[in-house]
Amino acid sequence: MDAQLRREIEEECRRLGVPLVGFAPADRWDSPLSGPRVPEPFRPASIVPGTRTVVVIGMPVFLPVVETAPSIWYHDLYLAVNALLDANAYRVAGLLNASGHRAVPVTRDGYGSVRVLLENPVAFFSHRHAAYHAGLGTFGVNNLLLTRAYGPRARFASVFTSAELPPDDVLGEDLCTRCMACVEACPAGALEPGDYPGSLTDKKACAGRAADLAARHLAPCGRCIAVCPVGEDWRHFGRETDGVGDDLRRAREHVRSYGQG
Repeated sequence: MDAQLRREIEEECRRLGVPLVGFAPADRWDSPLSGPRVPEPFRPASIVPGTRTVVVIGMPVFLPVVETAPSIWYHDLYLAVNALLDANAYRVAGLLNASGHRAVPVTRDGYGSVRVLLENPVAFFSHRHAAYHAGLGTFGVNNLLLTRAYGPRARFASVFTSAELPPDDVLGEDLCTRCMACVEACPAGALEPGDYPGSLTDKKACAGRAADLAARHLAPCGRCIAVCPVGEDWRHFGRETDGVGDDLRRAREHVRSYGQG
């Protein structure tokens, strides 16, 4: 285990402004006791043989912007965060390769467009599951990864490497409160009350909603992550104490009224 190399990666992430970073051994995907089951072809060592560790980085989408969704503001922020994740995962992989280890970044989405998901709503690798295995969060009723800092308002990218790095523990605490706010807010009706994990019962309905919004330059939808009260950002932006008054509602409607197709 190369603890010094792990510290160098963590320092590089701090320098790059990446607030979330976790480390998971690739064989954690193979254990039936390590969380949600991932079919063998979707596991890191199957995609890149020789992978020993998955480094997962995460960046937030800021709550006040998400709350305007669907909007051009959230659409643009989503794309900006995706670009930063891809660029920073590339930099982490570069650091590992320069250290003598094999490493490749895995791009953020892994599909061509939301319309592709209407036919086959699965990507070749799940960064959500990688973040779970790297101890960055737990799954909620909305089938997204909830983090302590940002609830579901974080996006992730991964780096596969041959380096053996000290791992993080999987979180033992379930962060989802089962408030069902995401179920009630879903415009596509893709969620239903149920036990964690995996209450996303209609992936095609979710993808269909996203495709319709994409035609108006408003994808993604974002409603299930906007209403989730989990995360320190909920308190940071005053939602726990101040709630949402008429001034915020008017502001959101203003944003939603412009820049869309």
